[in-house]
Amino acid sequence: MTTLLVIAKEPRPGRVKTRLTPPFTPGEAAELAEAALADTLHAVAATPATRRVLVLDGAPGPWLPPGFDVVAQCAGGLDERLAEAFAGCAGPALLIGMDTPQVTPELLTVDFAGCDAWFGPAEDGGFWALGLACPDPALLRGVPMSTPVTGAVQRERLSAAGLRVRDLPPLRDVDTAADAHAVAALAPRGRFAARLARCPAAGGPVTGPRAPNRSATVEARAGGR
Repeated sequence: MTTLLVIAKEPRPGRVKTRLTPPFTPGEAAELAEAALADTLHAVAATPATRRVLVLDGAPGPWLPPGFDVVAQCAGGLDERLAEAFAGCAGPALLIGMDTPQVTPELLTVDFAGCDAWFGPAEDGGFWALGLACPDPALLRGVPMSTPVTGAVQRERLSAAGLRVRDLPPLRDVDTAADAHAVAALAPRGRFAARLARCPAAGGPVTGPRAPNRSATVEARAGGR
């Protein structure tokens, strides 16, 4: 059985999804990040796993479903934080971020029989999932993150280590407003799509003063640029 890891940031205004502003306000961007994280966590919760772990920068809120262990992200760059997340796993592990709310339990139900690693490329050149049968933090340390070649470098690191790699389907991250609309169309019944539809910048209704952002009352690409 597999440990499922989600690396994320607490969805607080000004700290997550900053590339969505504009057209969205920082509060709306945080609410969209919260919805994306909630969709991701519920997909993980519905996936068979030995253990489910949220590797979090910040504090958990009401968006966290039961059944997760919560561990704090370490200091350092994203490669160090990903490496440390795998270092806490004793057996097979699959790690994802919070930027693909369209992910499904079926995509996350991986079998390591006959392979050593699973790799999920992102359409922007990164990767949305990485699975290791024998987690080795050294496989991630030093990989340049958040670049157009991040995915290619990471996958080559796996192959150069002699690992048998299987690929998951490419998915689109939510980084920009265009991404948000495209991803919502892929999962129209999700929390993310519903929250996007209520944003005035997305053509949603304007009903008076904006309600307070729930995520600001609780004090995840490491989640959530």
